[in-house]
Order: sequence, then structure tokens, then C-alpha cells
Amino acid sequence: MGRMHRLLDTDELAPAERLEAWRELTSHTLLTSTEVDADRADGFRAALAATELGAGGVATLRCSSLRSLRTPNLIRRADPEAYTVALVQSGRQCVDHAGRRAVVGPGDLLVCSTSLPFTACVTADGVAASVVAQVPRAMVPLPHDKVIRLLAVPFSGRDGMGDLLARFLAHLTSRAPSATPGDSAGSVRLGAVLVDVLTALLADHVDADDSPPPGPRRQVLYLQIQAFIQSHLADPGLTPGAVAAANHVSTRYLHQIFEQHGRSVGAWIRELRLDRCRADLADPTQQLTPVSQVGARWGFTQAAAFSRTFRAAYGLPPREYRRQTLARRPTDQTLARRPTGDR
Repeated sequence: MGRMHRLLDTDELAPAERLEAWRELTSHTLLTSTEVDADRADGFRAALAATELGAGGVATLRCSSLRSLRTPNLIRRADPEAYTVALVQSGRQCVDHAGRRAVVGPGDLLVCSTSLPFTACVTADGVAASVVAQVPRAMVPLPHDKVIRLLAVPFSGRDGMGDLLARFLAHLTSRAPSATPGDSAGSVRLGAVLVDVLTALLADHVDADDSPPPGPRRQVLYLQIQAFIQSHLADPGLTPGAVAAANHVSTRYLHQIFEQHGRSVGAWIRELRLDRCRADLADPTQQLTPVSQVGARWGFTQAAAFSRTFRAAYGLPPREYRRQTLARRPTDQTLARRPTGDR
């Protein structure tokens, strides 16, 4: 995925120009069309960065307190027929939409439809921040009349599928904004993953007979299990059985999911652990840490077994790998002596 493309930062404009620039931008960008009122236009501040994700997109939004409207007239003028999902990072929002009023704060998720009017009041002690993603409605394999029941219903971004979606949105926007748009084939794939994760979150709250097809559910489960494994690599008890139990599936089903992606669960855990160990051994700031301690940090409790496994993967025992890698790394003094043109 390309870097986030900076669309506007009102700090770069004269105070008298900021609010009008914001109005103009938000009526034509990834975000739904809005009209913005601020209590004091001369004190208004906002910034927006965005990137495309296939047919959808994601944006980061920072602003001072404001009121945003999407009216029936604006909808008639332009409607991408999409769902938006917002992750509130700071500040509070009060949203009137689809016959409901929702009040959300940091860590909360909220889904809206671009085809229905809304009013959103953002209050901030300073600047409010959020991540907003837009997904074409046609790509979400759930009945629209069922999803409507979930619009403007706050979801927690701290557990379950909400946690996975919140972390995914934060990951999408973690790269620093650039002055020019970026593009890559990976953006389309990330857009598809976003649809899968959002669909899974919504499906958890609709009738059982309206569940999405097995493909999206299985893909989301695979992502959820990957995230679990990566966050528990230091646990020596991280076995396929433990992973399956923690994610409420049978060990047999867990192996089936990974086999579909050409992977073995146990082998992938081992590869991830070895990669973490290799990075630590190559880190000059950790050169005094015993090799056995590096292995134990990433789940290898037996020093001899760690040495054999590492050698089989990288052709050298961990101690020798560290020695050779650090010997090839220039010291700070060597870098300081190099002519500027050689750096």
C-alpha cells in the first residue's frame, strides 16, 4: 500500500481560509460529502490524509470541534453507495443517523451509510482524531436491510472482531503522510481484507441465517489467528492445540485453514520465532545478552534445541551467526571516518 497522501492541513493556511478550504475538500474526497459549521471559523483547525484501497479507501482525520452534516440534497447530488466505518482515536462524537443517536469515544467503532442523512458533532479538548474507511456496499455480502439495523450502533474496538478491525485500521494508516499519492497492487488486497473484517464484525450481530459466505469468514479467522500467534510468540506453550483452543476452533480445522494458504501452523510459529531471534542476534545493542536468553525470549526454552533449529534454518549456530553479522556491521567510529560521499 502506498503512503497516506496528505490532502489538507489547515495549519498551512491563513485562519480566514481554513474553514472554506475544509468545506471544499470534504465535499469531493473519500469522506462523505459534508457541510461544516464551526463556532469560531478563525479558530478552526483540521487535517486530512487518505489513500485508496482498491474500490474503497481509508483516511485519517484530525479536527477541532465542529458539526458535520450530510443532507438528502447532498445524497441526491452524489452517493457512492458505500458503508463507512470510523475508529475514534481521540475526542468524542455524537452522531444522529438511521433513526439512532450514538455517542462514541476513543476506541469505539461506528458504521454509517453514505445513502442516509447524518449529523455528526465532534467535540475535542484541542484536536479530535479518527480513522475513517469507506467500502462499497455491493462488496459486503450481507443483506442491506440487516446492516441498516447496525448503523450508528457503537462497537467496541477493544475485543473480538472489533479489536481486529481497529488494529487493522490503525495499521493501514501507520505510515507517515507523503506529499504525493502512492499506489501498489497490495492496496487492492488490503481493500479485500478490510471488506472481510468489516463483514465479520457485522455478521456477528445479524441473524445467523444471514451470515456471510464461508470464504470471507475463514479469511477473517485466519487473520485473527495470525494476529494471536504473533502476539504470543514468547509463550513456550504456543502449540497448535493452544492456538486452536484460544480461537475456539478444533485443531483439525486450524490445520485446514493454514493448509489452504500453503502453511503448517507449527512451522509458521517456528519461522516467526527464528526470525525474531535472528533480528535480536544481529542487534548490536543486544550483543551482551546470552544466546540462550535470546532463544528463551521467543519461546525456545531448551538452549541445545534452539541452537540446532537455528542452524538448520540459517546454516550457522546462533552464536556464530551473531559474531559474523556484528563483525560485518560498521562501527559508529568507522562511519564517522568515512567521507560524506561514501555514506
